[in-house]
Amino acid sequence: MAVEQPLATPAGDQSRIHDIGYRGYDGPRLGRAYARLSLYSQTLRGSYGLGRSVKSKVLPMLLFAVMCVPAAIMVAVAVATKAHDLPVSYTRYAIIMQAVISLYVASQAPQAVSRDLRFKTIPLYFSRPIETADYVRAKFAALASALFILTGAPLVVLYVGALLSKMDFAHQSKGFGQGLVSVALLSLLFAGIGLVIASITPRRGFGIAAVIAVLTISYGAVSTLQAIADAQGSTGAIPWIGLFSPVTLIGGLSTALLGGTNTFPGGDGPSHAQGAVYVLVVLGLIAAAYGLLLRRYKKVGL
Repeated sequence: MAVEQPLATPAGDQSRIHDIGYRGYDGPRLGRAYARLSLYSQTLRGSYGLGRSVKSKVLPMLLFAVMCVPAAIMVAVAVATKAHDLPVSYTRYAIIMQAVISLYVASQAPQAVSRDLRFKTIPLYFSRPIETADYVRAKFAALASALFILTGAPLVVLYVGALLSKMDFAHQSKGFGQGLVSVALLSLLFAGIGLVIASITPRRGFGIAAVIAVLTISYGAVSTLQAIADAQGSTGAIPWIGLFSPVTLIGGLSTALLGGTNTFPGGDGPSHAQGAVYVLVVLGLIAAAYGLLLRRYKKVGL
């Protein structure tokens, strides 16, 4: 019950102080680490619609199923035909399914950050012990983890199926490990690009369209330029052109250093030396995305 307390004021001033029953929190203070973990787990769960409405679960779960079903079909065919190897290498699977991965990034990157921008809750986060770097790391790690689950699950299906088909254990284990490294880099790169684009606008629809445009248009443009270079006999330029698209970056890196199948037209794909350049570019883009997010949210949190 509110208690009204008169305040000693000059004559004629009717000011009052009202005690409306608020009490200070005297429980345990769990600190920044717990806040980061909570923000990470909340964002990761939200990337698959967990803890949200049924409508929010439909698209991410559908895309997850679309990623895994072709792998299950390949395993079934390999078992039925008693094949000695999988029809698709572990490092190539994500490249084949890049359209599904791009759609997932486009749908979930804005979900991770756009609502905070739209409803102006960022300053509320930063009014507590959590800092800009904590927020960015939690969001970046959560989306990258969600992507790693999306891209890694089909590889697990392929690997288990290969072992059940009694394919060579050492060969399959090596390929599986190389595939996990490939999709881990892909997850970090795509998460960084998606979050940077989504953080520019508070409107989720614009964020979705922008992410799709960047990922698909860059891949289409690079693939077209590579085909033109191949047709003109300029095969030496093909690996360097691949540096300008996230999808071809991961494909070229996998070909050069992770034993992946060449996905570029003509030639044998990037050399080991060019593969080192691919690694530096991928790591540089990931670091640049992180830096841009820090700068963006330092301005937003002011």
